Amino acid sequence: MKENIANHSSSKKEERIGLMLWFRIARIYNQSIRESNLHLKKWKLSTAQFDVLVQVGSHERLSQQELANKLLVTKGNITQLLSKMEALGLIKREQEWKTKYLSLTKAGKEFFSEVVPKQEHFQASQFSNLNYKEKKQLLDLLRKIQKS
Repeated sequence: MKENIANHSSSKKEERIGLMLWFRIARIYNQSIRESNLHLKKWKLSTAQFDVLVQVGSHERLSQQELANKLLVTKGNITQLLSKMEALGLIKREQEWKTKYLSLTKAGKEFFSEVVPKQEHFQASQFSNLNYKEKKQLLDLLRKIQKS
């Protein structure tokens, strides 16, 4: 009987710490998105637009479906976002039969070169309180969580 109670108590503690971890990760993520949006305001970009800029800019040419897969959204969900970025002169869309391809315009490539390194530095600085070994350990642990 005592063993059952001890196991139940241990199981509850395990569940509780798992829940606390989930909340902490969610808070860190939300805080990071807020701070990124503030940082990207300098260039009048949202984090979603930045994600598109990085994905399209990292490839010579990308289909709209490939982009949606990389961003983990549906093709329809990014149509409005792409229209806005096209209106800003950052990307161009080309239709080939049933497939829409995306690439950066000349202005988009220049913008990419200006903004991406600064935002990457900003993002990396979010972990400045950790030393290299701690960052590596955290990365390994997060990968382990993701695989489960």
